Amino acid sequence: MGRLVHFEIHVDDMERAMKFYGEVFGWSFQDWSEFAGMPYYGAVTGDDKDMGINGALMQRQSPPPEPNQALNGFTCTMGVESYDETEAKILEQGGKVAMPKYALPGMAWQGYYIDTEGNIFGIHQPDENAK
Repeated sequence: MGRLVHFEIHVDDMERAMKFYGEVFGWSFQDWSEFAGMPYYGAVTGDDKDMGINGALMQRQSPPPEPNQALNGFTCTMGVESYDETEAKILEQGGKVAMPKYALPGMAWQGYYIDTEGNIFGIHQPDENAK
């Protein structure tokens, strides 16, 4: 089985990244730095009984991605209840639009953003009326 069980977001400024993801998505963090041997904070993204996975913020080990470069890795997409409210929080907390909101007809609203650390992520609001 190759099911995804954990993710890591590489960050330059741990406090700034924890504030961004905590304020936008309500994540909480646990200091696992002693185990990792570097700044490393476990990200609790929701209740264990709900669908989804937890992950971590880890100290970036190389230069951050350049603006407008091709994506080299995976993009995490977070499910949200209100696309517009979440977008407002993202922008309020210093995030930027990478690809504006668009409809996945009959399924959802989707869009992509750049976090405070230069990483791209998506948000997804299920909506059968999206068009």
